[in-house]
Amino acid sequence: MGCFIIPLTQAVVTTALRKHLDRKDRKSILAKELPTLEKMLWGASTVLVVDHIANGELSLTAFPTIETLTAELLSVGVPMSLAVTAIWLGICIFKASAARRRTEA
Repeated sequence: MGCFIIPLTQAVVTTALRKHLDRKDRKSILAKELPTLEKMLWGASTVLVVDHIANGELSLTAFPTIETLTAELLSVGVPMSLAVTAIWLGICIFKASAARRRTEA
């Protein structure tokens, strides 16, 4: 019921970090690709919310127990955030190696 909370929180933190880094000189590949991670996290959060709405699992009247909510956060929310971040790191590594090959050629 609340598995979207973890990626949503990470998206909010990433947005704040990107806005802070926009004021500074972004030289590293990770800082340059932060907007990509931000979009991926907002997208993952949106997909999870839409899934819950479509399946009728999101309700303002029914509150889950703390055990149920914790289990869902740990079984779906954390893996989703880790998977999105891992894919983003893969993109960063690929772009960094491609840029390195271009400068060497």
